[in-house]
Amino acid sequence: MSDTEPTGAPVALPHTAGGAPHTPPRGPFRSGDRVQLTGPKGKLTTLSLQAGAEYHTHRGVLRHDDVIGQPDGSVIRATTGDEYLALRPLLNDYVMSMPRGAAIVYPKDAAQIVAFADVFPGARVVEAGVGSGALSLFLLRAVGPTGRLQSFERREEFADIARSNVGTFLGAVPDNWSVTVGDLVEELPEATEPQSVDRVVLDMLAPWECIDAAADALVPGGLVVCYVATVTQLSRTVEAMRDTGRFTDPQPSETLVRTWHVEGLAVRPDHRMVGHTGFLVTARRLADGVVLPNLKRRAGKAEFSEEDIEAWTPGAVGERSTSDKKLRKVARQAAAQARRVAEAEAADDTAGPQPEGSEDDR
Repeated sequence: MSDTEPTGAPVALPHTAGGAPHTPPRGPFRSGDRVQLTGPKGKLTTLSLQAGAEYHTHRGVLRHDDVIGQPDGSVIRATTGDEYLALRPLLNDYVMSMPRGAAIVYPKDAAQIVAFADVFPGARVVEAGVGSGALSLFLLRAVGPTGRLQSFERREEFADIARSNVGTFLGAVPDNWSVTVGDLVEELPEATEPQSVDRVVLDMLAPWECIDAAADALVPGGLVVCYVATVTQLSRTVEAMRDTGRFTDPQPSETLVRTWHVEGLAVRPDHRMVGHTGFLVTARRLADGVVLPNLKRRAGKAEFSEEDIEAWTPGAVGERSTSDKKLRKVARQAAAQARRVAEAEAADDTAGPQPEGSEDDR
C-alpha cells in the first residue's frame, strides 16, 4: 500500500493543511492564473497567464499582459481586432481539457454521483478507479475540509496523472485525500476499519468483484455507487449486489443531457447532445443480519453464462486500451503542468521571475 507522487516531478506540489478547501480566485486576473478564452467562432482555449507572454493564433496575437489586471468576464482584443471573452475556467471546463490517461467521468455523471450518493460535508468516501482524477475533484469539493476521500487505483501511471491534475486545479494536494496504488479488495481492509465508511464509489471494469469489500467497509445505511459502461456490466453488477443479501434493491439509471437552441422564435433541441456515457447503480447497506423483504417482480430470464459476458467485454467489441507509451506521455504532461503551477505559486509569493505558461486547446 503506497501513496504515489507525480512521475518525474522534481518539484512536489504542496499539501493544504487540514484539507483546506480550494477557493476559486476572485478579482482581476493575475500572472499564473488560468484563463479560458472564447474566440469569434466559439472555440475555447485554456492557458496559464504569464507576464510578457503572447498567445499566437491564425487570427492574430493576444498578449497576456492585456488580460492580466482585467476583471473576470472581460473582452480582450487580439492584434487583428478579433475579440475574445476571458473567463476563469470552471471545474467542468477544467476536467474536460486536463491531461488524461484513462477516460474521465463526465461532469453530468459526476453531478449525479454526488447527488445520488448524497455525498455530504464531512463524509468518509472511498473511490476505486481514480482514472485521471476528474471524479476525485468533484468528491473533494463535496466532502469539504472536514471529510476524507480515499482513492484506490491499480495502475500507478493513472495515479500519477490524477495527483498532478488535482494538484494543478487546487494549487496543492489536499491533506484529506490519499491515493493508494493496489487492488481495492486487498488494500481496503488495511486502510479502513470495518463499518467506518459512509460512501463507496466504484468506477472500474468489474465492480462486482469489490461488492463484498465495499459492504464490509460501509456503515449500516451507507451507500455504494457503481459506474459502468455496458449493459452486460450493468446486469452483472446488479445481480452481484442482490446475491450478497447485504444491500437494498439496486437502482440503475443513466443520464442524457440535451442542450437547446433558443433564438427568437427558433426554439428547438440542438443537433448534438451528450448521450450515453455510463450507467449508475446505487444501493444502500443493510444492517448485519437483516433480510430484505422479497419484492414482487414479473418472471424473467435472469440467468447468463460466461460466454454472454465475454461477448460484450471492451476488448470483444473493439474498444482500444490506452498504450503504455501514451500513458507515459500524458503523465509527463500532467506532471509538467503541476510543476508550473507550483513554481508560479512560489514565484508569486517571492515576487520573483514568472514561470513559463502552458497552453492547451480543446
